Amino acid sequence: MALAFCGDEGNSTAYNVDHGVLNNGCFVDALNVVPHVFLLFITFPILFIGWGSQSSKVHIHHSTWLHFPGHNLRWILTFILLFVLVCEIAEGIVSDGVSESRHLHLYMPAGMAFLAAITSVVYYHNIETSNFPKLLIALLFYWTLAFITKTIKFVKFCDNGVGFSQLRFCLTGLLVVLYGMLLAVEINVIRVRRYVFFKSPKEVKPPEDLQDLGVRFLQPFVNLLSKGTYWWMNTFIKTAHKKPIDLKTIGKLPIAMRALTNYVRLNEAFEAQKNKRSPSPQGSRSIWRALCCAFGRPLLLSSTFRILADLLGFAGPLCISGIVHNVGKGNNTIRPQTKILGVFFISSQEFLSNAYVLAVLLFFALLLQRTFLQASYYVAIETGINLRGAIQTKIYNKIMQLSTSNMSMGEMTAGQICNLVAIDTNQLMWFFFLCPNLWAMPVQIIVGVLLLYYLLGISALIGAAVIIVLAPVQYFVATKLSQAQRSTLEYSNERLKKTNEMLRGIKLLKLYAWEHIFHSSVEETRQKEMTSLKSFALYTSISIFMNAAIPIAAVLITFVVHAHLTRKADFSPSVAFASISLFHILVSPLFLLSSVVRSTVKALGTLLVLPPLTVYFCLSDFSQPLKVVNRKRPAREDWNNYSSHMRRPINITEADDFCVKITNGFFTWTPEGPPALSNIDIRIPQGQLTMIVGQVGCGKSSLLLAILGEMQKISGNIFWSSCTSDSETGEDVRYAGNSWFVCFSRKRGSVAYASQKPWLLNATVEENITFESSFNKQRYKAVIDACSLQPDIDILPHGDQTQIGERGINLSGGQRQRISVARALYQQTNVVFLDDPFSALDIHLSDHLMQEGILKMLREDKRTVVLVTHKLQYLPHADWIIAMKDGNIQREGTLKDIQKSETELFEHWKTLMNRQDQELEKETIIETKTVLERTNLRRTMYSREALLKDDEEDEEEVTESDDEDNLSSVLHQRAKMPWRACGKYLSAAGILLLPLLVLSQLLKHTVMVAIDYCLAQWTSEAISEKTELEMKNCSQCIFDHSPYSKFFSILSCLGIVLCLVTSIAVEWTGLKVTKKLHSSLLNKIILAPMRFFETTPLGSILNRFSADCNTIDQHIPATLECLSRSTLLCVSALAVISYVTPMFLIALVPLAIMCYFIQKYFRVASRDLQQLDDSTQLPLLSHFSETVEGLTTIRAFRYEAKFRQKLLEYTDSNNIASLFLTAANRWLEVRMEYIGACVVLIAAVTSITSCLYRKLSSGLVGLGLTYALMVSNYLNWMVRNLADMEIQLGAVKRIHGLLKTEAENYEGLLSSSQIPQNWPDRGEIQIQNLSVRYDSNLKPVLKHVNAHISPGQKIGICGRTGSGKSSFSLAFFRMVDTFEGRIIIDGIDIAKLPLQTLRSRLSIILQDPILFSGTIRFNLDPEKKCTDSMLWEALEIAQLKHVVKALPGGLDAIVTEGGENFSQGQRQLFCLARAFVRKTSIFIMDEATASIDMATENILQKVVMTAFADRTVVTIAHRVHTILNADLVIVMKRGVILEYDKPEVLLEREDSVFASFVQADK
Repeated sequence: MALAFCGDEGNSTAYNVDHGVLNNGCFVDALNVVPHVFLLFITFPILFIGWGSQSSKVHIHHSTWLHFPGHNLRWILTFILLFVLVCEIAEGIVSDGVSESRHLHLYMPAGMAFLAAITSVVYYHNIETSNFPKLLIALLFYWTLAFITKTIKFVKFCDNGVGFSQLRFCLTGLLVVLYGMLLAVEINVIRVRRYVFFKSPKEVKPPEDLQDLGVRFLQPFVNLLSKGTYWWMNTFIKTAHKKPIDLKTIGKLPIAMRALTNYVRLNEAFEAQKNKRSPSPQGSRSIWRALCCAFGRPLLLSSTFRILADLLGFAGPLCISGIVHNVGKGNNTIRPQTKILGVFFISSQEFLSNAYVLAVLLFFALLLQRTFLQASYYVAIETGINLRGAIQTKIYNKIMQLSTSNMSMGEMTAGQICNLVAIDTNQLMWFFFLCPNLWAMPVQIIVGVLLLYYLLGISALIGAAVIIVLAPVQYFVATKLSQAQRSTLEYSNERLKKTNEMLRGIKLLKLYAWEHIFHSSVEETRQKEMTSLKSFALYTSISIFMNAAIPIAAVLITFVVHAHLTRKADFSPSVAFASISLFHILVSPLFLLSSVVRSTVKALGTLLVLPPLTVYFCLSDFSQPLKVVNRKRPAREDWNNYSSHMRRPINITEADDFCVKITNGFFTWTPEGPPALSNIDIRIPQGQLTMIVGQVGCGKSSLLLAILGEMQKISGNIFWSSCTSDSETGEDVRYAGNSWFVCFSRKRGSVAYASQKPWLLNATVEENITFESSFNKQRYKAVIDACSLQPDIDILPHGDQTQIGERGINLSGGQRQRISVARALYQQTNVVFLDDPFSALDIHLSDHLMQEGILKMLREDKRTVVLVTHKLQYLPHADWIIAMKDGNIQREGTLKDIQKSETELFEHWKTLMNRQDQELEKETIIETKTVLERTNLRRTMYSREALLKDDEEDEEEVTESDDEDNLSSVLHQRAKMPWRACGKYLSAAGILLLPLLVLSQLLKHTVMVAIDYCLAQWTSEAISEKTELEMKNCSQCIFDHSPYSKFFSILSCLGIVLCLVTSIAVEWTGLKVTKKLHSSLLNKIILAPMRFFETTPLGSILNRFSADCNTIDQHIPATLECLSRSTLLCVSALAVISYVTPMFLIALVPLAIMCYFIQKYFRVASRDLQQLDDSTQLPLLSHFSETVEGLTTIRAFRYEAKFRQKLLEYTDSNNIASLFLTAANRWLEVRMEYIGACVVLIAAVTSITSCLYRKLSSGLVGLGLTYALMVSNYLNWMVRNLADMEIQLGAVKRIHGLLKTEAENYEGLLSSSQIPQNWPDRGEIQIQNLSVRYDSNLKPVLKHVNAHISPGQKIGICGRTGSGKSSFSLAFFRMVDTFEGRIIIDGIDIAKLPLQTLRSRLSIILQDPILFSGTIRFNLDPEKKCTDSMLWEALEIAQLKHVVKALPGGLDAIVTEGGENFSQGQRQLFCLARAFVRKTSIFIMDEATASIDMATENILQKVVMTAFADRTVVTIAHRVHTILNADLVIVMKRGVILEYDKPEVLLEREDSVFASFVQADK
């Protein structure tokens, strides 16, 4: 058949021009080609040749630009234009198919128009990128010409009587409108930008965000196509594959998405609500109104997208129905009768009865539906993230204004605030994300049921009823699931508490051989948790089962009813497969609705049921909203402008002789409560040292806080001297009754304040000391020296750059106190408040700090210092003294004044001073508290560094094993799936479960395919039989459905059973694995050597038991099920399509390659972003808790603005990570959905062709298309689950890493029968040539030690720090590596004994007292071997009997975690009692008296000498005088015995080291 533009019939009217050229249809079509050719010729040279010169003018991000007016409208119109042009091409081809020759003019102009439309948008995009509007003149001409030519065509159609019944007429009319609108958009650009026809064109700059190269999140700035397909993410995801993503890579947030901008928006909405005279302006309803007002618009947009997507989703089933129906009829388009202007015209009905047309329409519908759906998700999540940022900022601002009493009186605890931030704000965010589902899902369900009714009649309602009736059951299951999760969480917390205690006290457990007791205790709780997990797994499997089985049941009931009840009904493949697709669509909203409703209830509860957030926001609010976000100025200034500090009344006076003066002050913590401070009349002199003294609890700290304005003032005045104010001015706010009053005055200046309880930031040591001030090296060094911090800093792994605080290294109390004081000393403020800075310091440090820090650095600088202290020996240094008693001022003045007027008080002070001086003498120079702290720190650091070194070496081995570039092999590792971890996880399931799991999954999906194949055969048979019967004209003959329906029912029931089996198998596997892994982990950890615990951070081990176990318990089984289901569905779908049309396999190869690369790139980026999202949340949460704890310090320093700024940075970092993660997920889903749409198109075209030319049955066409639709649904699920699985398998990997830990060798060479029952009965110890080290790769800590200890001797060991005293004691228990020599106790070499036996027969008291939560009885005798009388005897010996007797329950009185309800001294006494209970003949005291006062220690020494007269006692001395009564003294130095003799002998020797120690200790 020849091809010609106007057709080649001999007598064709196509070339007839008798009635004028414009009345010839072919000529008019030719005229329509002209504009398109014009545009292509004009733009191609500019696009491909002239563009190089333009690109140099682009000063902003390439591929981001300034939008011209009407930008979005232009893109929308172009998309519509392209769709209409595709329809015009299709209409031309279909209508031309009925004539004998090919009329090119019917579709070629439309094809050219399609090309031109694409060119126009590419051309426009490039002009916009380079901001060069003059070139748009070409588009102005094009739209004008296209509009004129199309209008001519439309007019000619009207003249020739072509009307709305012809599709071509409608399409032409639409094109006229579209070209007209595009022309209007182009004219509008000229009107606004004035680039032609005006003298002065308008200069416009790109958005500020784009000028800032730090902004890399481009979603708000790109064009619609890039927005919808996330095209801008391509470069980001490619980069992620080359190098790991960090905060630097993702850059800054765009201004509109920053927490500050959203906070301002929310605040304005709140203000607007307040101004409305509503009856409850402060209730939760007004909060909802404000939230909706601030963030409602994007939510509305998201809902619109969602409803559009859901409605377009129904195009799938309808198109399948149409295609199968038309294919069944041979795709014969009714021959059109209309022939005008020499060509045929067809109606829209005739057009839509072509199967190929429907396939193309289905493809476009799918593309559009997926784009709308992802856009809806993105907009909803973005809104949720913006809302979360705004609310977190609002909560933080409120924290800054909370009075200290709110916090201290428990009205708002730090825990509550952290919950608000971590949980409640996230619930609100999720509500906003799920919100569009609330109104979209009911629409989807209603439309679905109506369509089913249209296809199947009454039987459809029965099927739908099955789904709807089971929906409440699903809701019930979902509720039960959340209950099970809650109870699991409770048991999990209890187990973690026990594990934490076990790990913290692991040294004691090993020394006492009590590991098995605590092991069984943790296991017992784990059993309860497993019971809870079983019910969780049961409900999860029911939920999975119902989700899979409900559609099968609904289809089964519907089709059987339809076939048997309505005999004459249409039971064709088109109806059957369209119905199946509809049922699949219906199930997901019904299944999700239950979880959406639950989330909504939770979110509503956050504001309505749970009071904190409402109360929080309804506390009196911030003074005034931010005026406008000034985008030029840095954000810090915005805060400074905004933060009007809430302060109690502070008046200024000009007198300069004092710094602060209070007259007639009464202060309270709570408005209703009694005054905590009464009759306060004091003055604090300017530039002098004032000391505040008094007994514990007399109100010294309260006075400082009252001066700082932290307490609520009942009456009186506080005057601040003007010279203490900083140069900056601001507002102060006073509290009176229930409202805030603003009084304009100069602010009280910044006060350097060190609180009694030291407060540290989660930052480096240097940052903690400089505290946002500029760094001055000389001053910094002086402060470090004054606070004696240099030795501590030297021990830290990175010196003063080491992270401390919550997330850093744990420092002791004294070290924390000194850093806190150092911060106050470093600041250049005029006023310094120090609240009991000496409390945690020993006497030497206190003296040094007083002389070098307070007197030298502060007083000599004429700074005003207020010092609260108990150390009365420093009173002579004070210029002014304030003595307090019971919340009143007892006396104020100089020391001489008090000596004259208050002689009694002065004498009392004098006696106290003498006592403190005696203490000073007693303090040992050898080993003070600080030295102990440093020793502990050094041990931790040494061990940790050794471990880190090992780790680094391991990594180096891995990466450098092949001579590859380090980075490339790391990247290769990142891109690889952790298959080995997956194998380990599955192999842990055991030999029976694993095959069951695999086989049941495979069998289930085989049966699913068989069900649908059976349906295809059944319906094909039914339709062909019906056609034959119609041809025979047999009205009575009816097709017998029963054999098919029976077979179909059996298969469906089998499918339902298999759904149950697979869902149970997956969860059962999960339970078995989790039980096995936790049990193995616990066994490994509890038997690990002590060295392991010293080198592995406790947090790291706890994380394995908490986060990783939780992942394995609850997340991996669900992800595994989802992954296997979506993968097998995709595989079975592709297999079915390939079976139906083998041609499909050819197209499958490029699609599979695309899929592989997309998932490969996505997985790497997704993992990095997920980790970044998690890691940016930690600093945000700790910043909140940090602020709550240090509120008084922050306000004293006047650092509110700086901390607010920090919060904004943390919030924005977290939000940008969340946004990029969302965008990456959308990027993947859009691509996978588009590939799915391509699969549907190819499957449709190949199956239609096969059916028409190879006589494929229409039932199989329906089967193929239904499965193709499934592929598009499940492809992205497969990749998302793969990415999730990869992250979750990390937990398995980490746990397996710990399982490689080598256990201690608990076995001995001697069996229990070879060891005497009462060994060691005498307590004789022989140490022969003993050398000991902590690890095989470390230096020895004891070298060739020889000693002999006779039975019942009392041995004292002393020496400087690090001399090996503690290692000596640990060697008896084989806690360290004895690589040479041996220890023989009562004739048995301890190396031959089983560890359990050895450790259970000796007793030790450690330096740190360790108590466990439980009862006193449990702490003394966890093995339950002793009678009550034995326990009371031990308590009496330990001086604790009267204390325990006074407690409720006596021996069964409760001990809290760590023994916090007893003092440090009492805890140590309990440890002594615990050792007495064991009644062993060898007793070791490792610096056991370090935390006991002198009197108690003396009693204990007597007890040891009397109660243990017949036992061998080895005492490692903290104070040398405690071992003066010993039988033998060993003096050690650097792991060697220096002196070994009786104490009296050693004291007589002049050169004796022991004698010098004793001399120093006097």
